[in-house]
Amino acid sequence: MTEPTSPRPVLRRAPPPAAHEVAPTTGARRAPPPAANRPSGNRAIPQGQSNTAAHGAGGTVRLNKRMADLGMASRREADEWIGKGWVKVNGKVAEMGMQVLPDVRIEIDKQAQGQQANQVTILLNKPLGIVSGQAEDGHEPAIKLIQPQNRWRDDNARFFFHGSQLKSLVPAGRLDIDSTGLLVLTQDGRVARQLIGEDSVMEKEYLVRVAYTGVANPSAANSPAATYPGLPGRGQPQQLIRLDDDDPITSDVQSVFPPEKLQLLRHGLSLDDQRLKPAKVEWQNPEQLRFVLTEGKKRQIRRMCELVGLKVVGLKRVRVGKVMLGNLPVGQWRYLQPHEKF
Repeated sequence: MTEPTSPRPVLRRAPPPAAHEVAPTTGARRAPPPAANRPSGNRAIPQGQSNTAAHGAGGTVRLNKRMADLGMASRREADEWIGKGWVKVNGKVAEMGMQVLPDVRIEIDKQAQGQQANQVTILLNKPLGIVSGQAEDGHEPAIKLIQPQNRWRDDNARFFFHGSQLKSLVPAGRLDIDSTGLLVLTQDGRVARQLIGEDSVMEKEYLVRVAYTGVANPSAANSPAATYPGLPGRGQPQQLIRLDDDDPITSDVQSVFPPEKLQLLRHGLSLDDQRLKPAKVEWQNPEQLRFVLTEGKKRQIRRMCELVGLKVVGLKRVRVGKVMLGNLPVGQWRYLQPHEKF
């Protein structure tokens, strides 16, 4: 009778150390990478080589990033054009993933220019109860309002509405559900990058009606939820109209609000353990502040106010960059005109 054969041991490679662990030192050396994959020192990455890194060797940069930095297209748009053969670098058709030096000559095909010219940017006066982006908790998204019947009748931009304009139309920045005012929606990646790109310093101006509680809410520094749902027993914050002994001060707030706290609003507060950039904050009238910010943390103004004993009663965005909300009615929209620049 033949004895059963013992199963051969299965060799498994040890898992890599976790990010917080240090790999043990064994004296063994890892084999060098194949020559084709070795770093090339200061030599630029060959044209056409696929590389997802934004920066390469010898001061090169990925072509789609270079095009975005020059304001020619968004990165996604640049990749689309490169894939279609619509981009040339120093006279040669570009390849996906290629790295280029900053001084290269980049040319765009007329087809790409035509496609870009048809992209629209829309300005909406967002009402209360509408969310900026995707529908949530049963609330309608702002894009649902972009219909012919809601177009402002005084809009004199030479565009005709077409359903294709809703494709890839996204908000360039958010506006809270309980805030109103100027919301920008765009198909143009260049506009989106200008308004909300990682290096954007675009000014955004708000008119903020406030009540003074005199009691700071320190939990607002690390939790956007700390600003909900407004003052107890009063329903929506914008409905505060009574002034009893137990109520906050809602009239002539400017006269009782300490000047040193106004200075804190301008500079000195932190949210989410990060120091806020300097802001322009001044009284527009005795019950309303004017904020000009160059950053946009979640529910930033409401949280800033609660840190100094103010409660936001109403908040409206009236300007983004050089573009004003103006007389655009609530719930209506218009096109950004060709001569308007953020």
